[in-house]
Amino acid sequence: MNKARLEWVMSGLNQYALTLAENQFLKTALGDFDKNHALTECQEEKLESLYKEKSQSMPNKKSDYFSFKKSSPKKTEPRRPRTRVF
Repeated sequence: MNKARLEWVMSGLNQYALTLAENQFLKTALGDFDKNHALTECQEEKLESLYKEKSQSMPNKKSDYFSFKKSSPKKTEPRRPRTRVF
């Protein structure tokens, strides 16, 4: 995997909320690439499969396009006490 491909995959993954383990894997993969200028085959396969898995879902990090307006909670009227009928 070359540097351009790695940057493209990483920028694509930055659109998604990642788990702690996935985030840690990405950090170590980047560190390994910076150190060795290459990834192992296992790392490449895992990175590609993670990208394919995440690309099937909608991005869920906050962005202007995907953010939804927060609506204020509906105001409810207080309950009226029941009167007893004898």
